[in-house]
Amino acid sequence: MQISGPVPVVFVIVPDPVGAGYVDSLSRPGGNATGFSLFEYSIGGKWLDLLKQIAPGVTRVAVLRDPVISGGLGQFAAVQSAASSFAVEVTAINMRDTTEIERAIMSFATGSGGGLIVTASPLAVVHRGFILTLAARQKLPAIHFERAFVAEGGLISYGPDFVDQYRRAAGYVDRILKGEKPADLPVQAPTKYELAINLKTAKVLGLTVPNTLIGRADEVIE
Repeated sequence: MQISGPVPVVFVIVPDPVGAGYVDSLSRPGGNATGFSLFEYSIGGKWLDLLKQIAPGVTRVAVLRDPVISGGLGQFAAVQSAASSFAVEVTAINMRDTTEIERAIMSFATGSGGGLIVTASPLAVVHRGFILTLAARQKLPAIHFERAFVAEGGLISYGPDFVDQYRRAAGYVDRILKGEKPADLPVQAPTKYELAINLKTAKVLGLTVPNTLIGRADEVIE
């Protein structure tokens, strides 16, 4: 995405607006663009927490990331920094192409206690079906950044409500049209997150989902 010229821009679902160069800072964007980020990096610890709750036997986690974008590097770093709290070892798997993904996952799956975290990036969306197929084939419990993965057979997801982001973006557009400047409107993090669980997939993996987790879920696929 190119952001230049005098036309105001309100973006949504951007993993790292500062790292990508869209704004100078989250609190003071400083240019003609502002909007809503995809997540706060603290979500990395939440992904680990949820994965351990649904699959307590996980002791090693492969983190699928896009190594080219700042958001991919940042998400892996966030998961890595929280790993010791959950007694897990983390490994980065790059998502540049299907050959690289398959080779890395097949190698990772040779050990026991494995699980996956699929971080947010356009490449994850492009390779969604392939990632889901590999995870199912290798019987790896996986947590994903959005519910579309769970709807297509993924185990669990936790991420922002995209519809809510677009609704809030409309409010920013209205304020700009009334005279406010994007430079003065802070970039906001999500305020509404969704938890989705696929009980069919859990059963295939031999996992018993805690009732407390089911009770917190926004969507449960049976």
